[in-house]
Amino acid sequence: MRLDSFLSEVRLIKRRTQAKKACQAGMVLLDGKPSKPGKEVNTGQTITINFANRVLEVEVLDIPLRNLRKEEATNFYRVVREERKKEDLF
Repeated sequence: MRLDSFLSEVRLIKRRTQAKKACQAGMVLLDGKPSKPGKEVNTGQTITINFANRVLEVEVLDIPLRNLRKEEATNFYRVVREERKKEDLF
């Protein structure tokens, strides 16, 4: 499954177009490397998303084969790290 599709399907990013833009802007890392939206995602890989105010790192547990209900989405990844970015005081 494409990286941008995975991110939107499991609801890590709201829309696929937003996921695509985030990948193109270098905000999404796949196994520590900036990745294009069409990069293939496999189980066991790590996805890091650098949001404006936080960093989220997840491990891919499974690839969805169909559209998911909201309750099912979290079954496909495990949060490895989540931290808030510190605001600059100056």
